[in-house]
Amino acid sequence: MNQVWTRFVGIVMGVAVLGAAAFWAGNYGTDSHASGAASPAVASSAGSAVNQSSPGVQGPLSGFAAVAQSITPAVVNIMASGRATRQDGSEPRDPMEEFFGFPWGPPGLRPPLPPMDPREHRGGGIGSGVIVSPDGYIVTNNHVVDGARGLTVTLPDKREFKATVIGADPKTDLAVIKVDARDLPYAVWADSSKLRVGDYVLAVGNPFGLNSTVTLGIVSALGRGRMGITQYEDFIQTDAAINPGNSGGALVNTKGELVGINTAIISQTGGYQGVGFAVPASMAKPIYDSLAATGKVVRGYLGVGIQDLTQDLAKSFDLKRPQGALVSDVAEDSPAERAGIKQGDVIVGFQGAPIEDAVILQRKVTGTQVGTKATVTVVRDGRERDLSVTVGEQPGPVKVASADQASDHVLAGLEVQGLDQRTARELGVPAKTSEVLVVRVAPGSQADRAGLAQGDVIREINRQPVKSTQDFEKIASGLKRDQGVLVLINRRGASLFISVKV
Repeated sequence: MNQVWTRFVGIVMGVAVLGAAAFWAGNYGTDSHASGAASPAVASSAGSAVNQSSPGVQGPLSGFAAVAQSITPAVVNIMASGRATRQDGSEPRDPMEEFFGFPWGPPGLRPPLPPMDPREHRGGGIGSGVIVSPDGYIVTNNHVVDGARGLTVTLPDKREFKATVIGADPKTDLAVIKVDARDLPYAVWADSSKLRVGDYVLAVGNPFGLNSTVTLGIVSALGRGRMGITQYEDFIQTDAAINPGNSGGALVNTKGELVGINTAIISQTGGYQGVGFAVPASMAKPIYDSLAATGKVVRGYLGVGIQDLTQDLAKSFDLKRPQGALVSDVAEDSPAERAGIKQGDVIVGFQGAPIEDAVILQRKVTGTQVGTKATVTVVRDGRERDLSVTVGEQPGPVKVASADQASDHVLAGLEVQGLDQRTARELGVPAKTSEVLVVRVAPGSQADRAGLAQGDVIREINRQPVKSTQDFEKIASGLKRDQGVLVLINRRGASLFISVKV
């Protein structure tokens, strides 16, 4: 059977392996871990993971009870109300797109978006979140809050608060929301790089609305990528049970410290099948810091298209083994071009760390602070050389402007976007052109009948220069119903006037 990705408005990590857990706690076969003899390190350190005002921590406890009691006060229920649709129903872009800012390959080759829980379209949804500061900052999944008109946060002690979205990062499926409160219990971030395969982890969330559910599992794998769940992936894989309502909940170590934010599963049925994923703290913590401080995430950028190496490619580029990221393209006027990186180079090192494949390079670059002078080690013509590159800021998504088809002027139904240098070059337009590209013409519209087509570059409207999507919107909004329009376009390198008549 084909595996099917399933992501819920509230998906998250619960657990199996309860027998193994009880045995580890010294109480195999009973209905509670509390009576087993716990290691002093677990019992004494669990309270440090949550603000000491938490009502759950009251001294040494046995088994995993100490961990559960320390973390549950910081895991909340999130109700998203008034949800109509997701804000972004489009397919996720290929990870390599972020090095350029334009799509990488045909849409059919991009990883599919996991199906959503149909309850998202029934006016609301339930998920989980983790309080990470005493003044009410909460980390959750973007898909828990995406498109919601209102958010209600319920604490384990039954207190309710209205929450506001501080910022969201769909590329990692993380979001930060805030409630107006003080002295809240909160989780402490862990160093997830210290996790090992086989370590015990506990998950806390609200599956099926069952608040403060704690389950147990192990770390099944680390550094999982290429899953097609999100654009940037470095997942902790666990055998924890995942069910609707747990998305955005806490994955903690045996000290009660936050090692991950639970996100998704692989399932053939939509239910728990032993393969679940959490965003590690090493990725989530910097994103939280950036969203809480500025409301957005700033990522590093080189400006290269990259791909993995096969054995045959490695031989072609004089490499002993298929290690590194092969540069397939270099964006014009990008940090990579200015540093001297060339098409055909194989990047084998970044800031002194080895680069095994394209995904590892992506993680390194996007996690590097903008403005950092980084050393990039490349293999060119069989020889290694070090290049110095100043990491730039990753371009934001391309803005699309439209002339509303419901309006009655002659450009109604036309959609345009800013013209990037690569696309300009492909269309035969001067690379420094700062005009707009037609990305859609509504069938049967006056613009369509006049001959405007997808791929045209609009230079002027009624002899007014169009240098940006803002220019297009301003001019189009000023057109009247009975007004004809003269449009100057560039079509495959040739200039052409088109008269759009009423």
